[in-house]
Amino acid sequence: MFKRFIAYYKPYIYTFSFDMFCAMIISIIDISVPLIISFFVKQVFTMPNKDLIFEVVSKYCLLLLLLYFIRMLATFYVTSYGHIMGSKMEANMRSELFEHLEKLSFSYYDKNNTGTMMSRIVSDLFDVTELAHHGPEDIFISIIKLTGSFIILMSINLNITLILLAVVILMGFFSYKMNVRMKRIFFDNREKIGSVNAILQDSLSGIRVVKSFSNENIELEKFEAGNQKFLESKKASYLNMGYYHSVNGFFQGLLYLSVFFFSAYFIKNGNMEGSDVLTYVLYINMFLEPINKLINFTELFQKGMTGFLRMTEILDVHPDIVDSKDAKEVNILKGDIEFKDIQFKYDEDEAHVFKDINLKIQNGKTVAIVGPSGSGKTTFCSLIPRFYETHHGKITIDGIDIKNIKLKSLRHNIGIVQQDVYIFNSTIRENIAYGKPGATFEEIVEAAKKANIHDYIMTLEDNYDTMVGERGVRFSGGQKQRISIARVFLKNPPILILDEATSALDNESEAFIQKSLDELSKNRTTIVIAHRLSTIKNADEIMVLEDENIKERGTHEELMDMNGSYAHLYNLQFAVS
Repeated sequence: MFKRFIAYYKPYIYTFSFDMFCAMIISIIDISVPLIISFFVKQVFTMPNKDLIFEVVSKYCLLLLLLYFIRMLATFYVTSYGHIMGSKMEANMRSELFEHLEKLSFSYYDKNNTGTMMSRIVSDLFDVTELAHHGPEDIFISIIKLTGSFIILMSINLNITLILLAVVILMGFFSYKMNVRMKRIFFDNREKIGSVNAILQDSLSGIRVVKSFSNENIELEKFEAGNQKFLESKKASYLNMGYYHSVNGFFQGLLYLSVFFFSAYFIKNGNMEGSDVLTYVLYINMFLEPINKLINFTELFQKGMTGFLRMTEILDVHPDIVDSKDAKEVNILKGDIEFKDIQFKYDEDEAHVFKDINLKIQNGKTVAIVGPSGSGKTTFCSLIPRFYETHHGKITIDGIDIKNIKLKSLRHNIGIVQQDVYIFNSTIRENIAYGKPGATFEEIVEAAKKANIHDYIMTLEDNYDTMVGERGVRFSGGQKQRISIARVFLKNPPILILDEATSALDNESEAFIQKSLDELSKNRTTIVIAHRLSTIKNADEIMVLEDENIKERGTHEELMDMNGSYAHLYNLQFAVS
């Protein structure tokens, strides 16, 4: 874990090196000042010639002025550029985490809450900046100051210095024990705030459902339960921090007590001069500063490394869908799709969703998939762009195993209009252009016209530059669906997957869209999932997905003649309508 953290310093090795150099300068100057003060007290101010005292002090004050000016410049670099380096490292970690999350398959998102993942990306890494900057710097400064102070103090009186060392060793042992305890507590803090974020994200995303059922109290109770757990975890951390700092404060008092008591003892026996006590007191202050830094570093380290640990937990999740070593780029595919002995289940210990599916879809044909809810229609289509990985068998396009096609290249050839439409919180223009980044405005307008949304867009005050709001809240379900359809028109792929593409449209809009979809489907492989069976009557082939396999297949007329599952679904829908 430590090696992984250190690796993030590599791009900033020169900044880090100079930061450590400045920290060393600051430490050396700080150690030198008490020596100069001791020199003033013991040798300069005791001179009989007062004019000489002023002359010597003036020279040393000029030296001190130079040292303090150098210290000021070094402090500026450490404080500003050191923190900037830490912020850049935090940003790099966050980018790496986000990039990795984008590589994970749908199965990971099926099992993990969005709010928890957001917590790991955002709040968990806040303390990493401070750790990345202050961690090495505080340790480096502390080592220099402690070592320098010990050497100087040992030259004054070895016995008192060894007594101080014994107290410091006790402090170190106590800090180590508390370190282990606080690591567990800070990790629990992160988990609890992650749970709070998950509850918050869930409640606010579903706020319309909450209000429609007047269940604000239920959501408040859920939030309060998570909030109280986080509060208890924070209380435990602050109690331990209080115990830690107070006991260390007691040890610091022991340092002063030891100096005064044993100094008096050694002065009594003639083994120490009274003026040396002042030097000892000055260096105890110098001594306590790095100790306090190390104490604060313990807390900082645990907070920062806890966040880093939670980040690496996600980074250590290997994507189960990746490009194979032999994967190749493809240009525009024709769209001949074949399923060979396909078996699939979400988890090893779960039942199969599909078993032994064999199917050929000829390029340019339109194939419709129907079946009862939960039969796996959407999952079936998700296997083609490899959103999920098959457990057995293979899927080919134009005779090429899709596992041998680079993911980006494969998905570039597939256009999807999903049942659950997602609109980004940006302009209409940007949402449609998502289907073809870099598309011209004319291409965007043409796609909107084909999706029967252009006329509505032109009635808006900002036209194509209108902000759609979070999840497209300012638009109706049908309007959002047409924007998503416009994306696919713009992408113009050889393979289309329409997952309930017209389900949210009114009858008039559906008629317009259906004509556009029929036009777009010409000479393209199109797979349509539909509950409205009237929209797929003209499909080249209709498949009924049921009981882990394809139960029926044929044209509308052939399936109606079979008088099986499809005929039952069609007659039931017709009767209801």
